[in-house]
Amino acid sequence: MKLSLTHKILSEHLVSAPTLPEPGVEIGLRIDQTLTQDATGTMAYLQFESMGLDSIKTKVSVSYVDHNMLQTGFENADDHRYLQSVAAKYGLYFSRPGNGICHQVHRERFAVPGDTLLGSDSHTPTCGGLGMIAMGAGGLDIAMALAGQPFWTPMPKVVGVKLTGKLQDWVTGKDVILEMLRRLTVKGGTGRIIEYYGEGAHNLPISDRFTICNMGAELGATTSLFPSDDKTLAYMKSQERETSWRDIKADDGCDYDEHVEINLTELEPLIAQPHMPDNVVKVRDVAGTPIAQACVGSCTNSSYHDLGVSAYILKDKVVHPNVSFTLTPGSKQVFEMIARDGDMTLASIIRSGARVLESACGPCIGMGQAPPSGSVSVRSFNRNFEGRSGTADAKVYLASPETCAASALMGVITDPRDLGIPYKHIGDPEKMIVNDVMLIAPPEDRSKVEIVRGPNIKALPSFTAMPENLGGKVLLKMADNITTDHIMPAGAKVLPLRSNIPAISEFTLTRIDPEFPKRAVSWGGGMIIGGENYGQGSSREHAALAPRYLGVTAVIVKSFARIHLANLINFGILPATFVNAADYATVGLEDELVIEDARKQIANHPEKIMITNKTKNLTYEISSPLTERQRQIILAGGTLAFARQETEKVSA
Repeated sequence: MKLSLTHKILSEHLVSAPTLPEPGVEIGLRIDQTLTQDATGTMAYLQFESMGLDSIKTKVSVSYVDHNMLQTGFENADDHRYLQSVAAKYGLYFSRPGNGICHQVHRERFAVPGDTLLGSDSHTPTCGGLGMIAMGAGGLDIAMALAGQPFWTPMPKVVGVKLTGKLQDWVTGKDVILEMLRRLTVKGGTGRIIEYYGEGAHNLPISDRFTICNMGAELGATTSLFPSDDKTLAYMKSQERETSWRDIKADDGCDYDEHVEINLTELEPLIAQPHMPDNVVKVRDVAGTPIAQACVGSCTNSSYHDLGVSAYILKDKVVHPNVSFTLTPGSKQVFEMIARDGDMTLASIIRSGARVLESACGPCIGMGQAPPSGSVSVRSFNRNFEGRSGTADAKVYLASPETCAASALMGVITDPRDLGIPYKHIGDPEKMIVNDVMLIAPPEDRSKVEIVRGPNIKALPSFTAMPENLGGKVLLKMADNITTDHIMPAGAKVLPLRSNIPAISEFTLTRIDPEFPKRAVSWGGGMIIGGENYGQGSSREHAALAPRYLGVTAVIVKSFARIHLANLINFGILPATFVNAADYATVGLEDELVIEDARKQIANHPEKIMITNKTKNLTYEISSPLTERQRQIILAGGTLAFARQETEKVSA
C-alpha cells in the first residue's frame, strides 16, 4: 500500500491500535520530543510535578525561555529560575534567555525527520519543515507526554498540497502560506494535516519550508510537513547533526483525503490585511498605504535569510523618518552569523536606523513595540488579531520580510519588486556557527537538585467532579472566530501571571467584556456561548484553565478549534455544539441553562444532550464530541483528576 509521509510517521508512533483508523477516530501517539516556552511551561511543569515521577520519559525535552523576557518586576525572572531548576531536576535541556525563540532553536539543534514533537505552543509545527510530525498542544498534554503517556487526538484527514514550478524573484514561502490562507481560510485546516510535495516543494529553500509549516497553525491545521530530502540533509549538515538525518517522504502515487495544487511560478507578493491572517490580497492592491511601523522577526520569519535579505534591502539607505523598523534574530546562532557576515549584514542594519531586538518573541505576542494609536504596522509575523499588538486600534498587516523592509524604507506599503534593485538570493550558509553554551543539559546526578519557587508560583487549583445536574446563567455570548487572545490576552501585563491562576483569571475575556471576571465570580460561574471556530489561535491552556477557575462549566458554540477543544476537556469544561445552528440566536446573556442528569447524559449519549433554557422555556439539543476516554475525563473533573482515579484503581 502506498503511504503518504503523514501516514508513515503516524503508523510508526501509533500506540492505540494496530493500524490507523478513519479520519475523526481518536488515536494515541507515542511522543519522541517535547518543547515548552516560559509562558506555558511553568504550568506544564507544575502539572508534571503533581504526577510524582522522578524523571521524564521522552527521548528529548527542552524548556525554552523566549516569551516573558521583559522583566519589569520579579515575576518573569522568578519563573525562569523555576523552569531552569525543574529542567535540571527531571532531565530536560534548558534554553537560557537570549538563546532564541523555541521554534528557531529547536529546528536548529533538536528536530529529527520522522520523529514526533509535541509543544506547548501552537507554532510547534515549524519543525515539520524537516519532516517531523510536530504538533501544538496544551501544557497538560505536554505534562502527560513527559510522563510517557500517549498524545490523544482525532485521526486527521491528510491534505496533499502539490507544489509545481519555482518562486519568482522577491516571492517567498510567506507568500505561499498566505496563498493557502487566502484559499482555505483560518478554519480550512481544522482536523487536517497539510502535507506538501512535488517538484515545487523540492525547489523551496529550507527556510521557506519552516515559514510555511509555522503559519499552517493559522489554517487551524493539526500540523504541516515537507519531505526530508537532500536540502534537509544539507541543513542538518550545516548544524553538524547529519547523523540524525533520515530520508523519508511519501510514496509516489499515494492517495490523499483532499488535494490542493499551487503553481509557485504564478505567485506574487501577498499581504494579510487586518484583522485576520486569511484576509489576503496582493501587495500591489494596498501599495501606498502609509505605515508607522514595520517589524521583521517572530518564529515565522527570523532566520538567517530573513535578516540577511532585510540587510540587503537596507544597505546604504535609511529607514523612512515616519517609520519605526525593528528586526529580531530568531536565535543566538542567527545573531552571531549576521554579526560575523562578510557583507557586514549587522552593520547595514545598524546604519539604516533599524532597531535590533533581542532574540525573543517580543512584539509578536504584544511584549513591547506596540504601534502608535490608529496606525498601520506591517509585520512578518503570523497573527494580526485585533489588539494583539498591544494597541487596540492599530491595523496590523502580515507580509514577507522583503515586503516589510521595502515598506520601512518607503514609508508606505511597498511591493519589493518596485524598489528597483536587483534581486539577491540569500540562502542558509553551508556551515552555521554551532555553539550550544546557552543550552544547559541536565546534570548526571539530579538527586540533590532543589526546585526554586518564587512567590509568583502558585499551587495548581483543584477541581471537583462534574455534578449530577449542570447549570448556570449565560455569562457571555460571542460571535465567530473568537481567538485565545480574546479569551486570555497575552502582553506584558498578563504573561507574567501564567503561573498564578487566581491573578491571571482576572483578565479572562476582558478584551470582549471588561466585567466578565467580576460577573463570573458574583454569579457563581455559568456557561459561555460562542460561534464558529471558537478558540482559534494560540495553544495557551490558560484560555480554558482560567475560565474553569472562574466557575465556567460548559462552552456551547457552533464549532471549535482543535487545541482549545482539547484544553477544555483537559480541565473538565464540557465542550458542546448546537445541533440546530438556529438555536444559537435564541440564547441571550443571563439566560439560565440547565442540563438535567448531566452525568448520565454525558456517560451514555454525549452526541445527543438535552439542555433547557429555563428563562425562555426552550429546550435545545447539543452534541459533545467526546470519545469514551474523554467522557471519563469530563466526569472526573479533568485529566489530572482522571489520572489520579486510574492510579487509585491500580493501587487498590
